[in-house]
Amino acid sequence: MRWGGLLGAALLLAAVCVLSLAVGARGIPFGTVWDVLVHDRAGEESFVVRELRLPRTVLGLLAGAALGLAGALMQGLTRNPLADPGLLGVNNGASAAVVTAISFLGIGSPIGYVWFAFLGAAAAYGIVYLLGSTGRAVTPDRMVLAGAAVNATLIAYVSAVVIHDVSTFDEFRFWDVGSLAGRDLGVVIQVGPLILLGVVIALLLARPLNALALGDETGRALGARTERTRLLGAVAVALLCGGATAAAGPIAFVGLAIPHIVRMITGPDQRWVMAYSLLLAPVLLLGADVAGRLLAAPGELETGIVTAFLGAPVFIALTRRRRISAL
Repeated sequence: MRWGGLLGAALLLAAVCVLSLAVGARGIPFGTVWDVLVHDRAGEESFVVRELRLPRTVLGLLAGAALGLAGALMQGLTRNPLADPGLLGVNNGASAAVVTAISFLGIGSPIGYVWFAFLGAAAAYGIVYLLGSTGRAVTPDRMVLAGAAVNATLIAYVSAVVIHDVSTFDEFRFWDVGSLAGRDLGVVIQVGPLILLGVVIALLLARPLNALALGDETGRALGARTERTRLLGAVAVALLCGGATAAAGPIAFVGLAIPHIVRMITGPDQRWVMAYSLLLAPVLLLGADVAGRLLAAPGELETGIVTAFLGAPVFIALTRRRRISAL
């Protein structure tokens, strides 16, 4: 049944990718989309598909997979059901770095500040991880408190900069809302290798995470190297969250809600949680992107706004259940 569900998730993802290429302010028939992708033809439709929609679809695949895997990995590593890039400082770390790049270094394009966002996200998560550690162990309550403290500090810094610099605010607000639009393949080429490396590390950690879920002592008895697993997990989270947030901006609820939904389908086995999250998270992200184009046509709503509207009610419904799926 799990293999069948995984195949269904893959088919659903393929369908959403086709919609992402065909749907927009100007609808393009599916046959034309296929013809444009297969044959190197010129024309307005070719430009729309190849130069505008294909990069955002590829970015949606990468960012969605990264956020879904990162959420599952963070929740598994910390045994904290609230672990999420937004709650543990990653998003605001990237925001602080982008604001710094725009305001003090004069950088004003996604390709220019993508590396700043990545380094800021990685640094923020590293600080939260260290503050949330007690010796060799990472405790869920300390992670939440550390994340709240780091988030508050970073938000204050970002607010102080943008309030006193109108030009920085104008540039920053378009990135901060979270969107797949306006990014070209240059951004994908920059963050793609980082995200793919993070995906590989995360998938390799699925089995050790199953052992860690039983507790550190039991995990060691089963042969899991807890310290190495946590270190590699932190590296994978930094690569996944940093790459996705740098390219698409801070997008909420994907990394938080998808692992919970997946565990309702598969149970707590991290091997299946990772595999399903890898496919269903980009379904949510690309689906939100397509919905944003349809809801505000001929304009569009940014993807981050749509995921917040879709993800918040879903997650509230999950928390209202008598029992949240076990980690």
